[in-house]
Amino acid sequence: MSTITIMPSGKTVEASEGTTLLTAIRSADEKLLPDFDAAKSDLSPWHVFVHEGRKGLSKTTREENEKLDAIVGVGSKSRLACFATVLGTENIKVELLGFGSGL
Repeated sequence: MSTITIMPSGKTVEASEGTTLLTAIRSADEKLLPDFDAAKSDLSPWHVFVHEGRKGLSKTTREENEKLDAIVGVGSKSRLACFATVLGTENIKVELLGFGSGL
């Protein structure tokens, strides 16, 4: 079990192994992320920065890397909340981007 801290709101939520970041963020009643639709080619709404606990998330897959390559503003802390799953080994701090975060 990991504690996920969501910035900028500061909300926290417990997430068990295998939970996606998107599911964890939604369980904290965070409304900044739209519903996930795998058919959409633009995945930028689910782009988050992982500030702490990156080793507590699944490795970035080839598919996720390809999707990230198409998004403006991607950095070394970037993950897609719809792809990254919690390993349950450490606590994680993420920053939601886009609406309400100044980006």
